[in-house]
Amino acid sequence: MKLKLHLYRMAHSPTLQSNSTFQCPDFFILTGIPGLRDGQAWMTLVFGPMYLLALLGNTTLLTVIQIDSTLHQPMFLLLATLAATDLGLATSIAPGLLAVLWLGPRPVQYAVCLIQMFFVHALTAVESGVLLAMACDRAVAVGRPLHYPILVTKARVGYAVLALTLKAVAIVVPFPLLVARFEYFHAKIIHHAYCAHMAVVELVVGNTQVNNLYGLALSLAVSGIDILGIAGSYGLIAHAVLRLPTWEARAKAFGTCSSHICVILAFYVPGLFSYLTHRFGRHTVPKSVHILLSNIYLLLPPALNPLIYGVRTKQIRDRFLEMFKFRKKQF
Repeated sequence: MKLKLHLYRMAHSPTLQSNSTFQCPDFFILTGIPGLRDGQAWMTLVFGPMYLLALLGNTTLLTVIQIDSTLHQPMFLLLATLAATDLGLATSIAPGLLAVLWLGPRPVQYAVCLIQMFFVHALTAVESGVLLAMACDRAVAVGRPLHYPILVTKARVGYAVLALTLKAVAIVVPFPLLVARFEYFHAKIIHHAYCAHMAVVELVVGNTQVNNLYGLALSLAVSGIDILGIAGSYGLIAHAVLRLPTWEARAKAFGTCSSHICVILAFYVPGLFSYLTHRFGRHTVPKSVHILLSNIYLLLPPALNPLIYGVRTKQIRDRFLEMFKFRKKQF
């Protein structure tokens, strides 16, 4: 109780927030969502079920794909990669977020903060890349169905996932390194629910232009290239579908892409709102709204993705129901 009160006073101390300078602090203090104060505890009723849904849903999805050998196909292997990424992304932020919201301001070691920064941004980049790979997979399946088994193989999917992972690591590693080069900070208080790159950079004493430019360039390059690739893939899909002779054939072809479209919207729409409020609404949108949107952006897709694919993909839905009935008979 004394520690909690001490951290609360530090988090709300004007002196510690503005007039002091610290040499590479041993720890930072995460305050959660500024402006909510005691109302933060109620937000656990929103983010807690999201995290639980992400854990149960993605674990179930991975289990179903692993057990059923008929699902060991390129499309479902990409889906398993997406589920594993969602598990990592949700787990990298949710436990600390829920602790801050429920218990109040919490300390986080400097090294742990940088590690969290790396994993949050790297896994976000991997997820965006996996969505692009899934769009390319659907474009080949719809546009060249006869050549699909030759063009898209399990080995090529494995190479693609490895390349996406290495790319994410390479482009995100500079984030913590660019922060670690600074020796002094204005404050120990991070007015955020997790160690976001720009939230930590705001505390730095020194010229942060390189950090700002790299963060902006990375956001535009990674998301922009992936979105353009996804748009191009669906342009090819639309072209192929419109050439089909009957309405039924067109509807069936588009139906194979419906789950992926829903997942894309669940990932990029909250991300777009979060990005726009941070870059262009800094002086008009309350900071609490920006932080709330950034947390929703990271936790909503992992919670929704297994539901979307579980409900809309017949093979997964049927296999899950078979597993459920088998368990029920055992009891």
